[in-house]
Amino acid sequence: MSELDVVILGSGSSGGVPRGDGDWGACDPAEPKNRRTRCSALIRRHGPEGITSVLIDTSPDLRAQMLMAGVRHVDAVLYTHDHADQTHGIDDLRVFAMRARRRIPAYLDLATRAALEGRFRYIFDSVEGYPAILEPHDIPAHGVNWSVSGPGGEVPVVTFDQAHGPIRSVGYRLGPVAYSSDVSDLDDAALEAVAGCDLWVVDALRWTAHPTHA
Repeated sequence: MSELDVVILGSGSSGGVPRGDGDWGACDPAEPKNRRTRCSALIRRHGPEGITSVLIDTSPDLRAQMLMAGVRHVDAVLYTHDHADQTHGIDDLRVFAMRARRRIPAYLDLATRAALEGRFRYIFDSVEGYPAILEPHDIPAHGVNWSVSGPGGEVPVVTFDQAHGPIRSVGYRLGPVAYSSDVSDLDDAALEAVAGCDLWVVDALRWTAHPTHA
């Protein structure tokens, strides 16, 4: 495969670090690396014809994250689950859809699709003055190989199921990279899906036990 890189756009908890009230929790405010935005990631495949950019989640901080990373286009967005800290930057994709003059493919499980179509109907169905910007696709069954295409070539994708406390979230493996945000437990099939990867980005919320996070 052509060169693949990973940009961690955000790696903070649901409130970010520091939280909106200035609370740093257990993090040292003197360490610049502790200033964290909400979780999103960008997987890019570089090929002779350009770059294929695959976005994972649309955090509420997405606009600032994309500016910081210098992102110019998005070929697809993959959603892990429907929580606000993973999804409420969704409208920041509008400029990328307008720039490309097409709807961006969005891959979601059934629960996430139902939730986002309910909250952000105008994102998926055009209304007067607001053309739709995302083209929803149900993710294939867990363990099935599929891919995202773009100027840099195909990015292979396989999903796996994750427990996120009482709900489920989607884990992704894209070639040699696996991504497991918002996970509290993994079954044998998920562990098999990530086996042998070169890089595994995995939830690690805090040192002590938490009911919905590793």
